[in-house]
This record gives sequence, C-alpha cells and structure tokens, in this order.
Amino acid sequence: MDSAAALFQSSWQRTWQALGLTPPTDLLQRLLAAWAEPQRHYHTQQHLAECLSQLDCAWAQAQRPGEVAVALWFHDAVYDIKAGDNELRSADWAAQALQASGAPEACWRRVHELIMATCHKATPADADARLLVDIDLAILGADPARFAEYDRQVAAEYAWVPRLVYGFKRKQVLRGFLDQDFIYATPHFRQRLEAQARSNLQRIT
Repeated sequence: MDSAAALFQSSWQRTWQALGLTPPTDLLQRLLAAWAEPQRHYHTQQHLAECLSQLDCAWAQAQRPGEVAVALWFHDAVYDIKAGDNELRSADWAAQALQASGAPEACWRRVHELIMATCHKATPADADARLLVDIDLAILGADPARFAEYDRQVAAEYAWVPRLVYGFKRKQVLRGFLDQDFIYATPHFRQRLEAQARSNLQRIT
C-alpha cells in the first residue's frame, strides 16, 4: 500500500469513528474514483491527500472534527470545470451519504454548510468552516516548488479558456487574496502559512 492509499484508509476510518457512524460499503471507492476523473489536474487525489494531511495536524482545532473531515472528503467530489454548482452538488452528495448512514439532520446540514463555505465568497462565521476553508487554501502557502506545480495544474484545468482571458482572471482571483488583511482565518494556519502564501502570490501576480 502506498503512502496516499494508507492515508486515505486511516483518514476514512478516523472520520467515521469520529462521526459515530458506518458509511455505505462502496462510498470510499466511489469517492476515490470521483477524485481520479480525467478532467482533473489540481482537484485530484493529490489535493485530497494534502487536505487530509493538513487536518491531521489541526484535528484538535476542530469543534466537530469528524464533520470537518467528511466535508473535506466531499468538498470537490463533484468537479465539472465548466459548471457553477460543483460545491452544491458535492454538498448534496455528502448530505445524502450521511443520511444513508443514519446521521442526525443537524449533522448532515452542518456538513452541507461546511462544503458550501468552500465557495470562498466570504470568511465564514462558523469556526469549523473557517478551519475547513483554511485547509482548502493551504496550497497557497506551500513551498515554492509545490506552489508552482499547483499553478500549472490549475492552468491545465482551464486550458479551454483563452490564455489572455485566463491570465487576467487568474491574477484577479489571486490578488483578491493578497488584498485581504489575512489570507487565513485561523491562528493555526496564519502562523504557519500566511507569510509563505503572500510570498508565493506576490511572485506570480
């Protein structure tokens, strides 16, 4: 078993143990297959593994770590690069899976809201949502080589967009992060990644 497969297995077990639930038998395979779809270049199993690793280091920061974990598993599970409702469809899938596992309504509704927070439209009020969003954005604070790879991967997903248009829109998005007082909403990630993220973003904008 390679390191990613081992991470997925251990995270999956820890997630559902924390939730106190048993997942549908084929759900892990279906999720991993979704994350391995050919149209993906950044939103792949690599991104999922990086997110789960970040959560491992921040597990104690979560109020409901099982819910944050299952939200990470599903947050980009549906990914159509030309669609505008990926987060909603991913959140709906998570809610359906949790309902099938017998989760209380309050649980699956919270997970649905956590996934919707990854639209990155505003800093969430909920502490677990802030943690989840910071994990999703942790790539911005990666070492320069991984950040450069990430930038190429995102460009590959948008290969269908004219390059001048893509370049303009991409810089607009990245400058939006730089214009914020803080990229990361939680002290945990701000202390660890804020300076590197700003350095990475300034270098390419």
